[in-house]
Amino acid sequence: MSMVTLPGLKELIESISRERNLPRLAVQSAIREALLKGYERYRRAQNLERKQFDEDYFENFEVELDIEGEGFRVLSTKTIVEAVNNTDHQISLDEVQQVAPEAQLGDSVVLDVTPDQGEFGRMAAMQTKQVLAQKLRDQQRQMVQEEFQDLEGTVLQARVLRFERQSVVLAVSSGFGQPEVEAELPKREQLPNDNYRANATFKVYLKKVSQGQQRGPQLLVSRADAGLVVYLFANEVPEIEDEVVRIVAVAREANPPSRYVGPRTKIAVDTLDRDVDPVGACIGARGSRIQVVVNELRGEKIDVIRWSPDPATYIANALSPARVDEVRLMDPESRQTHVLVAEDQLSLAIGKEGQNVRLAARLTGWKIDIKDKAKYDYAGEDAKFLAVRTKYQSEESEEDDLEYEEEFEDENQDGSEEEDTFDNDDDE
Repeated sequence: MSMVTLPGLKELIESISRERNLPRLAVQSAIREALLKGYERYRRAQNLERKQFDEDYFENFEVELDIEGEGFRVLSTKTIVEAVNNTDHQISLDEVQQVAPEAQLGDSVVLDVTPDQGEFGRMAAMQTKQVLAQKLRDQQRQMVQEEFQDLEGTVLQARVLRFERQSVVLAVSSGFGQPEVEAELPKREQLPNDNYRANATFKVYLKKVSQGQQRGPQLLVSRADAGLVVYLFANEVPEIEDEVVRIVAVAREANPPSRYVGPRTKIAVDTLDRDVDPVGACIGARGSRIQVVVNELRGEKIDVIRWSPDPATYIANALSPARVDEVRLMDPESRQTHVLVAEDQLSLAIGKEGQNVRLAARLTGWKIDIKDKAKYDYAGEDAKFLAVRTKYQSEESEEDDLEYEEEFEDENQDGSEEEDTFDNDDDE
């Protein structure tokens, strides 16, 4: 069998495997596909008969690598027929029986169609090189997808590599001994207090593993996601890891709308064990546990509050550190509430630029209005909500009546048409 020699093929496979962290078999597969594309280019250039090559014309061709001999062969699978119409896909029965008398019509044979060494020209070699680069990139993307797909929603250790526009490119690994791959940390997912200098290390939350063919890192990571806070507490508080204490809800504002307001998180915790204080477990002795989390988040303020099945109690807790005098659930259906506080607690309850009440609303799912208790008009506020509720119910009732009338008219119209048809039949 003839062979096109490729000096240094064995060393090429080894070096690509090391540089791109790909298995040798994956590299060999990419080389075979690239050489086949190069052979297609060679055949199209040598197409003296001007055949029309469809996209699947070369599907019966394959490339066989000879690693030790440092070369390759091109093989073609042909079907045995009586009369040959296409020499690339068919071979005559008489020709095969000269070598294999037992051959029959419809059988397949594999033939060596390797071109001569000098015929595999420069254009075919360039095509092979381009396709090989693309196939190797595809292999790497597939490896990353398979390696990190199950790690979405987990936290990884990352190291800063470089900066691209406003994004930070990090090196992350899926586990001990695994090679590092690149991940992107966009501007919106960064923390304002982080110092992203070269080789600095951070814990990051893996948000998404991209499936497309886009350039650049496939992994999208975050320092601003609430999942990072949950992981840090679970990693630092044994009671959470043992499921004695559970995290019910998290509200985080890692990138506040104003630069005068720092990052802040509110986290609601609960337990079914009466002997365990869930808030104290998360804070730790003299704040030791929560301080580890705060340090990792570069000084971000964190409020740990006790969850309660009673909405009023839960809302009052969520507005910590402000002292709440009364919580009035004005409209449970639309989840609107008035929270009454003393005058000296107003600014604390609202927070700088509304951050405290905004996070409390996200945490509880209620729309919260902070009111000065000394100036609060109970009767007036009740009357306002009653008027709004009455108007809303009246509008709903009118809509229901209108829908009923339209359905009634449609039914009568259908009945009239049926009656007219019946009368016409009688007249006939």
